[in-house]
Amino acid sequence: MDNLVPAPVRVGGNDQGTGFLPDHSTTLLAGPGTGTTERWLRSALGASLGLPLAPARPGDEATGNTVELRVDPALAPEAYQLTVAPGAGVRITGGDPAGVFWGAQTLRQLLGPEAFRRAPVASGPVRPVPFLEIEDAPRFGWRGMMLDVARHFMRKDDVLRYLDLLAAHKLNVFHFHLTDDQGWRVEIKRHPRLTETASWRARSKYGHRASELWDETPHGGFYTQDDIREIVAYAAARHIRVVPEIDIPGHSQAAISAYPELGNTDVIDTSTLSVWDTWGINPNVLAPTDTTLRFFEGVFEELLELFPADTSPFIHIGGDECLKDQWKASPAAQARIAELGLRDEDELQSWFIRHFDTWLTARGRRLIGWDEILEGGLAEGAAISSWRGYAGGVAAAEAGHDVVMCPEQQVYLDHRQDGGPDEPMPIGYVRTLEDVYRFEPVPPQLSEEAAAHVIGTQANVWTEVMQNRARVDYQVFPRLAALAEVAWSPLPAPGERDFAGFERRMSEHYARLDALGVDYRPPGGPLPWQRRPGILGRPIEGPPPNV
Repeated sequence: MDNLVPAPVRVGGNDQGTGFLPDHSTTLLAGPGTGTTERWLRSALGASLGLPLAPARPGDEATGNTVELRVDPALAPEAYQLTVAPGAGVRITGGDPAGVFWGAQTLRQLLGPEAFRRAPVASGPVRPVPFLEIEDAPRFGWRGMMLDVARHFMRKDDVLRYLDLLAAHKLNVFHFHLTDDQGWRVEIKRHPRLTETASWRARSKYGHRASELWDETPHGGFYTQDDIREIVAYAAARHIRVVPEIDIPGHSQAAISAYPELGNTDVIDTSTLSVWDTWGINPNVLAPTDTTLRFFEGVFEELLELFPADTSPFIHIGGDECLKDQWKASPAAQARIAELGLRDEDELQSWFIRHFDTWLTARGRRLIGWDEILEGGLAEGAAISSWRGYAGGVAAAEAGHDVVMCPEQQVYLDHRQDGGPDEPMPIGYVRTLEDVYRFEPVPPQLSEEAAAHVIGTQANVWTEVMQNRARVDYQVFPRLAALAEVAWSPLPAPGERDFAGFERRMSEHYARLDALGVDYRPPGGPLPWQRRPGILGRPIEGPPPNV
């Protein structure tokens, strides 16, 4: 019980006996509202341990060989209690169905790394669950990871695998970055060229954008609408909310390449544009026209059907890195500024964002965007993903807006993990496992009222230099485990955190990741096949600024 990740709030032990060891006669008693956890236990633990976990029969509770699941609304949302007692088996009580599920994740860890395999390698569990009592609840309601599938496409099966990895770490938000200059990844039936044309690029820059190397293999792919429905249903069964992102009005060259009328046609011949094959900030942004508004209203109409409100209450509209040069040069954009009585291009972007905030609010959803949507005035009710540092999140929280803290200086997992020469395609600041573990989502200068608007945190995974699943694994793990503990556990101030204790607990967590087939970065550095010698990156020296 001293190797759980993330660390629970309270653990009490009981020295009587050797513990609870499930076997072929162990039954599963699932109370009302616990069906997702019942099904997961049979599919995951049943497979890894080779046990049927048959439904309990009347009187099975008295045998002490039952796993009981129940909901008690007296507990807080997502909270759980896990009790293992002599003659009483295992009882998991959650404040809601999600709490029961997180309790089951803890039970899996208590059973040992073999419980993370897909088929048994022994005749049964190799470790009994100790007699104990755990009381646990998350610090934040938003505990997430953003995955960029626009720069490098990730197959559906790999997305489902990542949802399992999030669930194993009690993370409950999957921010799904579906569109960018380099590719459009979701089927929109009324605009078929978004997948016929905008989902593929002819080649890709290999390494940082300053690299002279190219991968000449065409790259792309997209998720059909049924793929999306499957991903959303799979996430919901694991109590994970999906936040789809359609990036507008910047990062939109892929869409413009398919539908040139969306661009600033009075400034550039948009019919010559193709899906972008390199990285960086692109000048080709959407035109602030009624045609563009109607087009993306159609996109969002289909998106809302694919991402139901109970699973996806937030819709992310990007709003970051929208260069204004084309708007400054565009007579049409300048006429729109004058027509609306706006002061400048920043307010024009704010008008664009406010339009979709109003549109989404009318349909029962909440808009969230990167912190640039603060510029020119923030739409009422909108939430912020604070990525350029803490400052945007601080300003938004003080103004009464909800904030997800994800500053690139601390929790961008595409940033390198070490300053040594073997880090593959090194990007950004050095962010070690310890650095992530000492990340604090709530800035100390916030008032108590403003701090309450920091609804959570997430790690962001941008995939410009991550061409496949193994590269994503290497950048994400083990650091995502540290972020999970920051988001879940009531840790002390950063300088007072017991990183040595976390490292000690990670020694077993690495065995869990091994069982799950995760290509994480080993503590001693990259393995030979994880290195990418000679591929130009963009390392930034020195400690990151606290901005």
